[in-house]
Amino acid sequence: MSQRDMSTIERAIELTGRLVAFDTESSKSNLGLIDFVESYLREQGVPFIRAPNAKGDKAALFATIGPPIEGGVVLSGHTDVVPVTGQSWTADPFTLRREGDRLLGRGAVDMKGFAAVCLAMIPEFKTAGLARPIHIFLSYDEETTCLGPLDLLGRLGHELPRPAAAVIGEPTSMQVADAHKSVTTFVTTVRGYEIHSANLHRGVSAVHTALLLGAELLRIGEELVATGDPTGRFDPPYSTLHIGAIEGGTARNIVAKDCSFHWELRGVPGTDATRIVEEQLAAYSAELMERYFAAFPGTGIETRMEVEVPGLAPQPGSPAETLALRLARANRTIAVPYASEAGQFQLAGIPSVICGPGRIDEAHQPDEYIEVGELAACVDFMRGLARELGA
Repeated sequence: MSQRDMSTIERAIELTGRLVAFDTESSKSNLGLIDFVESYLREQGVPFIRAPNAKGDKAALFATIGPPIEGGVVLSGHTDVVPVTGQSWTADPFTLRREGDRLLGRGAVDMKGFAAVCLAMIPEFKTAGLARPIHIFLSYDEETTCLGPLDLLGRLGHELPRPAAAVIGEPTSMQVADAHKSVTTFVTTVRGYEIHSANLHRGVSAVHTALLLGAELLRIGEELVATGDPTGRFDPPYSTLHIGAIEGGTARNIVAKDCSFHWELRGVPGTDATRIVEEQLAAYSAELMERYFAAFPGTGIETRMEVEVPGLAPQPGSPAETLALRLARANRTIAVPYASEAGQFQLAGIPSVICGPGRIDEAHQPDEYIEVGELAACVDFMRGLARELGA
């Protein structure tokens, strides 16, 4: 059956399989997938631009259906997926398979199913007589940094038409989400003074210091729990601080020269949790430096921010919220516990919501899946969008 002969939902299922077949784990290139999408867009007569990263091994893509004017809607999804290593998949993760109503494969729900629906809808978008454009925005590195869309975002309103609203298709079971926490990641590195452990008092241990710093972060984390969530919408209802990995030392009987640990902060909207944590940790680091490190040149403590993903703050009555609630036939929004690129769109001045097919609980899991009924609900949403933007 050719693409032309397929129904939109059949086309969406077929395209989900085509997209899943590309192994686009964040550590790998996504160019094979982008090449495929560009070929599909050419067949559909849809103009697009590619925005490669600095290394040239990844790219974002921006396509426009309808008139190239301001005031349209952008549908955004990321092309990268999380790794499958160490997970107990029952079949090849990069071959989509169907079991009843479920479509299984890495990225099926997060979020190649949404991208497939957007592409499958193009023939309907083209015949809808759009007075305002629908844009499809595919990014990279969402699972690691959320920096993939920044280059194209900077061009909106200049080289590219500026949309009036953005819908980011992360899995929400087609509910409209208007808020998520920010995520800021850090690495703290300690350089100590190495010596035999029998002479502990003549050195300074990087491992001991890292443990003290970690304990201080946990204490600060308890303060964030006590502060809570002013909106009362998140689960858990507070900002969270988590230490994910620590590495250091050489042997049990050597005072450690080096130690580092990676940690993250997830902040609820409306609180400057990052500033609070950075200030308190800096003060405690200075105290430790004065107490233990002053006599040892070349030693020290450094905390470096790695990635800062902005949160998504509610914008009641925004064009994105109003439109998405109407298309979803809903009367209220939700908050989601995960971060997304929606905060980047909002930071760029584009009102944004999250609304996409599937459940986030299935993302990142072995035998990840999306239900065909969820894709169908997304198709209905898109058909409503075409009517809204029609002439």
